[in-house]
Amino acid sequence: MTDKKRWLVVFVFAAAMAWLESATVVYLRTLVSRIDPYQTNPLPLSVGLGQTELIREAATLIMLLTVGLLAGRTWRSRLAYALIAFGVWDIFYYAFLAVITHWPKSIMDWDVLFLIPLPWWGPVIAPALIALLMIIGGTLVSQFDQSNRPIWPGRRSWLLNIGGVILALYVFMIDAIQSVSNGVDVTRRVLPMHFNWPLFIVALVLIAAPIVEVSRRVWGMNRGLRLEVGS
Repeated sequence: MTDKKRWLVVFVFAAAMAWLESATVVYLRTLVSRIDPYQTNPLPLSVGLGQTELIREAATLIMLLTVGLLAGRTWRSRLAYALIAFGVWDIFYYAFLAVITHWPKSIMDWDVLFLIPLPWWGPVIAPALIALLMIIGGTLVSQFDQSNRPIWPGRRSWLLNIGGVILALYVFMIDAIQSVSNGVDVTRRVLPMHFNWPLFIVALVLIAAPIVEVSRRVWGMNRGLRLEVGS
């Protein structure tokens, strides 16, 4: 199977998994009357689904990582395919939610993005932008990485990326972090009023550092091949 076909198989798997995830979330949110989570008491405990949700989210991450491990041929391409799967799954998850429930109505609608270790809040467009970067970076590595010509970012790019990830997590969880001292119940009821876009944009730039480096390497590699063919 060619790298392009592997990419397509991972894409189809992630899109199908996104539909399954969307349908599951619709069932769960319907039980608690929270199709749109941005309302009073966004994470109710009345039906006892809190622990189930945490485990489901962990299981989702394991499944996305697994498809990457199965699709790749080198450790670099395995991680790259896992990034592609996660990015496709995340974007299509919201697309399918909109098809099934007509929510989100806008890319600026707030959503509970994750629950581990604290609730993450942000406009739908925010995780979608990160997911897009994951798809781009994963595609570059999965399609151009070779055993004799490895494509992978250097340490400096990864340090910048990690800094961006930490910064983005802080933006997503800042309201939950500030309410932790007041107890779990208060943290679960927090409704953010403001999203720190300037700080998030800085986070996006830092997260994109490996993509910039890999893009340069791919361009240089292709240029070198063209010169070899021309000579």
